[in-house]
Amino acid sequence: MIPAVLYAVPAFLLLIIIEALSYRFAPDDDERGYELRDTTTSLSMGVGSQVIGVPWKLLTVGVYAAAWTVAPIHLSPGDWWTWVLLFFADDLAYYWFHRLHHEVRLFWAGHVVHHSSVFFNFSTALRQSWTPMTSLPFWLGLALLGIPPWMIFLQQSVSLLYQFFLHTERITVLPRPIELIFNAPSHHRVHHGANAEYLDRNYAGILIIWDRLFGTFEPERAAVSYGLTKNINTYNPLRVATHEYASIWADVRTATSWRHRLGYLLGRPGWQPAR
Repeated sequence: MIPAVLYAVPAFLLLIIIEALSYRFAPDDDERGYELRDTTTSLSMGVGSQVIGVPWKLLTVGVYAAAWTVAPIHLSPGDWWTWVLLFFADDLAYYWFHRLHHEVRLFWAGHVVHHSSVFFNFSTALRQSWTPMTSLPFWLGLALLGIPPWMIFLQQSVSLLYQFFLHTERITVLPRPIELIFNAPSHHRVHHGANAEYLDRNYAGILIIWDRLFGTFEPERAAVSYGLTKNINTYNPLRVATHEYASIWADVRTATSWRHRLGYLLGRPGWQPAR
């Protein structure tokens, strides 16, 4: 099973070229634009994530199919309300998947890849984790609700396609009614910010209503400083993919108790034992 998002790769690359050219012919001193080494790293991370992700998706299909088989009801793709339920259920699942990948260090070790660039452009959208295994449980409930697995994967691809367009500084703000309901580039710039007031905010996939509902919404006010609170300063894809796992291992190896080891694994990023 080939993820539907792979078919959009040529369009992604074309849009990256167009956006990069827009900075050449219409530069903006307040925007970071593109840097060749950074973009190359982002594209390399994207290729690696797909090489690893395709076989992993096959295993996920089997798990979700097994869950769907034992579901007490099977929802029909021929019913319009099944698609409505899927849209909201998928988007809510994505919110909690995304939020917990910021709040649990072991999950963050994979997701930190996406935040490791100090640039924010369409190529940043392709800077993805090489460890997709942590996503499996978050959508399992949809299969247990009786939603066919192929529908779940299709909606996941729709969400990823939508989120690609959030990674740009070229769009400032959208009309207020849209930004009240939908995730927008302005909201997602905040999410990628290392500013203190922007940390762990705006986890939305398509609908920003979840952040408003759960108290994690923050509007864009101050200029965004992209990247991590401690940037890794490397363009090596292997280091980008593994640096936080290495840091976790170093902390766990030197921990003096199991409580501290669990804290380093399952606590928030930056967790330290009480002194």
